[in-house]
Amino acid sequence: MKKIFLSLTALALAFMGSSSLQAQKTEKLFNGKDLSNWNLVVDKNEVPGEKVFSVKEGLIRIEGQPFGYMYTKEEYDNYKLHVEWRWPEGKASNSGIFLLVGNKTMPFPTCIECQLHAGDAGDFVLINGSDLKEYFQRRGETRPNFPVVKRYAESSENPAGEWNEANIFVRDGVITVYINGVLQNIGTSLVKKGNIALQSEGGPIEFRNITLTR
Repeated sequence: MKKIFLSLTALALAFMGSSSLQAQKTEKLFNGKDLSNWNLVVDKNEVPGEKVFSVKEGLIRIEGQPFGYMYTKEEYDNYKLHVEWRWPEGKASNSGIFLLVGNKTMPFPTCIECQLHAGDAGDFVLINGSDLKEYFQRRGETRPNFPVVKRYAESSENPAGEWNEANIFVRDGVITVYINGVLQNIGTSLVKKGNIALQSEGGPIEFRNITLTR
């Protein structure tokens, strides 16, 4: 396992190095004022999206209930995504960053989720039929509703109430995830382009400094 992890680390560093040789352009996916760059989805349309997703004091606040997600109006491929999040009031809960989003179904789209559930940040969750080369299913085993590709390292999350950061690289379908500077996961998808989304599931969560570098 250690040799595999070191090999993956070398692969990730090579990826980052090759990316730095190309012209880079960084854009803010969240302007700090409103959610005009995002579409809002609430399960069963229980409440207006603005009741679940809002901007308060320059931060995105997602209530966690009802289930739903906010997704970018544009699709992206080959990028570095930077996201910062925290659990307000010090109460850790559940959420996720959706990558390579396809079908916009409710309450979950077709996508690869970078898990933000407290204690599991960096896991991949395969949602609505999405897949990764790194997911293995035993012969005769029924595929779970939400297959998981576990992260490599121990949790690198900060305590509830403190800010965390995820740096996610997507290139030609290869997803590389760092949580607070620690390499946590690498996954390979046949899907190479899609929307980016933030999830409402569990309890309140706040986001800031969401940027994308092409």
